[in-house]
Amino acid sequence: MNVPLLDLKAQYETIKEEIIAVTMEVYQTQRFILGPKAEELERRIARYTQSKYAVGVSSGTDALLASLMSAGIGHGDLVVTSPYTFFSTAGSIARLGAIPVFVDIEPLTYNIDPEKLEKRISIMNAKERSHLKAILPVHLFGQCADMDTILAMAKSLGIVVIEDAAQSIGADYLSSDGSLKRAGSMGTYGCFSFFPSKNLGCFGDGGMVTTNDEEAFQRLKIMRVHGSQPKYYHKVIGGCFRLDDLQAAILLIKLNYLDEWTEKRRENVRIYRELFARKGIEGLEFPFESKGRHIYNQFVIRIGQKRDELKRYLTNQGVGCEVYYPVPLHMQECFRYLDYRPEDCPVSIEAAAKTIALPVYPELRYEQIEYVVEKIDSFYRG
Repeated sequence: MNVPLLDLKAQYETIKEEIIAVTMEVYQTQRFILGPKAEELERRIARYTQSKYAVGVSSGTDALLASLMSAGIGHGDLVVTSPYTFFSTAGSIARLGAIPVFVDIEPLTYNIDPEKLEKRISIMNAKERSHLKAILPVHLFGQCADMDTILAMAKSLGIVVIEDAAQSIGADYLSSDGSLKRAGSMGTYGCFSFFPSKNLGCFGDGGMVTTNDEEAFQRLKIMRVHGSQPKYYHKVIGGCFRLDDLQAAILLIKLNYLDEWTEKRRENVRIYRELFARKGIEGLEFPFESKGRHIYNQFVIRIGQKRDELKRYLTNQGVGCEVYYPVPLHMQECFRYLDYRPEDCPVSIEAAAKTIALPVYPELRYEQIEYVVEKIDSFYRG
């Protein structure tokens, strides 16, 4: 049996006619950049994420860049973030001449550890404090970071919070006041990716920034069109961060199904847990759901031993799997100039060595999940 890590063709077959029809609308209008479909998507994403405003951009990376630029972050500024995430989180900081400050993750959620965050900031000297401009938490794999602590810390320091919610559209966070808040709606900026593998993915690259701050909203709209306002008049330098209407049109169709697909992912995780429990395999740790709703952009389990051998075995057995992420950012060669050591973020190092992502996409069939569990069981039973 073949079980891919992700099967976008299966998803496409369920919405094919709607996709063809809506893209034909765009062809007829010939409005391809920041047209009516992009504007409609911005309104709907704002509502979906419980935000006042949304600004469509060209990718999740550009969402981060536009947010950092809008916040005035540049050369020599410090931005605290996680070392255990996709490269663009820290890469966007460094591209602007700012300095990523890596704080290790929690062992259960893989999100930035609020206690370590507080400790790292507390030992900053006066010069470092003066350059500290933002905290950039990542809602990894589909679950929100501990935003109550992060927001309180940022408020006390007078700095902004930029949420990297690229993997977590629709994730809910249970706040200390008892309310459920959506990923991307809590910080000054919320950054989303519509890369095809995301829960809400387009047919190429696309992204979105959400905010509840009207001034930030206006700055973002300027930043995405080379910093111009009005057209051809530039008071600031922005970028070419525009969302095109074809991608927006496709996303509008997919957004209608997003909650249904998310619940199917959550159901698939429930099935995995049940089947693994029957097998009684020792040394497996499953995702910890802390507060709110985990949307499972990835289903990542921790393996006690022989992770790499298991990955090779599953691949040979036709099971798609992946390691997210094999090298934490503080150990990437391009960040060697920051002088981090492996032991500076030991939880991230361990996660990189022991975790593996299994198929969890909505169209996954019960027998396919059963096959994945059977193969993992057979591997550990020799």
